Amino acid sequence: MSVEFIGFIGNHNASETVARHGPIIDREFIRASAAIHEEGGFDRVLLAFHSATPDSLFVGQYVASRTTRLKLMLAHRPGFTAPTLAARQLATLDHLTDGRVAVHIITGGNDRELQQDGDWLTKDERYARSREYLDIIRQEWSSAEPFDYAGEYYRVRGGFSDVKPQGPEGVPIYFGGSSPAAIEVAGQHADVYALWGETYDQVAETIAAVRAAAAKHGRNPRFSLSLRPILAETEDAAWAKAARILESAKALRAAGGGQQLVNTLNPAQPQNEGSRRLLAAAAKGGRLDKRLWTEIAALTGANGNSTSLVGTPDQVAEAMLDYYRLGISTFLIRGFDPLPDALQYGRELIPRVRALVANETLHSHAAE
Repeated sequence: MSVEFIGFIGNHNASETVARHGPIIDREFIRASAAIHEEGGFDRVLLAFHSATPDSLFVGQYVASRTTRLKLMLAHRPGFTAPTLAARQLATLDHLTDGRVAVHIITGGNDRELQQDGDWLTKDERYARSREYLDIIRQEWSSAEPFDYAGEYYRVRGGFSDVKPQGPEGVPIYFGGSSPAAIEVAGQHADVYALWGETYDQVAETIAAVRAAAAKHGRNPRFSLSLRPILAETEDAAWAKAARILESAKALRAAGGGQQLVNTLNPAQPQNEGSRRLLAAAAKGGRLDKRLWTEIAALTGANGNSTSLVGTPDQVAEAMLDYYRLGISTFLIRGFDPLPDALQYGRELIPRVRALVANETLHSHAAE
């Protein structure tokens, strides 16, 4: 099982510890980030989506124009674009980038944020809509003849697209969501199911649940894990660095800056199951398993990808190999200082993990 690395390109330089300044779309930052990720050996980069932020499709087009090998993973929320049009948009960009496009379907777990875009469905209703949305997208990508579709949320008569994705398997679909409704949709449609950085036990539990849901459809998805690695030359120095990151995040939040897109209804009780699971892990302690660090998740209400592996590059790579052995084949990694951290990952972490995975594969084949 090969390993894939996905980085993150924001629209500007900002994080839980870095206050945003400058334009909302900082082209110089995007160009620099794209170059660092491409030269650093990342396979893809995530372009994120939120109800108040620039459009990931257009930022992705810009990143593609500045790179030659780096692939894209475009965060996309069902419900605001017709699925037939979304399928053609993604297939078109797939051709223009020589097959470098993937889509990350995010159904959305915060009612207040969804309402900013005029979406008043419940979470379970949104996942039911996502299922229909992906049903139609896959038919647009694969159908050789016009097709009809009659669902609760979408009706299509004579749907057809002249433009299909370049590869026979279509544009890869990454899918996130930890609720039972999300896992059922993932089982039917996810090529790669995305988890946040949970404990070993939580990851094993979720992988088993998604595999069971996928087996009903004769499918076998891959799995992605999102982490915020914190690296230093010694383990003590890495934990000291983590402590500084936490203090910087606290100070920035106190000053009213940073990324504070927590649940506006009740930050202590997030609506989405993924955040609840991270907070449940954080409640067990700030340091879990070998080197999983949860204090930023606890501070932010587990708003998104907020847990870290802390240690030397060798130690963090070994912890990532543990996840690989559980079934994780994709790692989405991003830092709290976006550009320097991406540069460090490319130099010190990615080569180590690839070497460990190659060695693991070699020994596995030798044992067969």
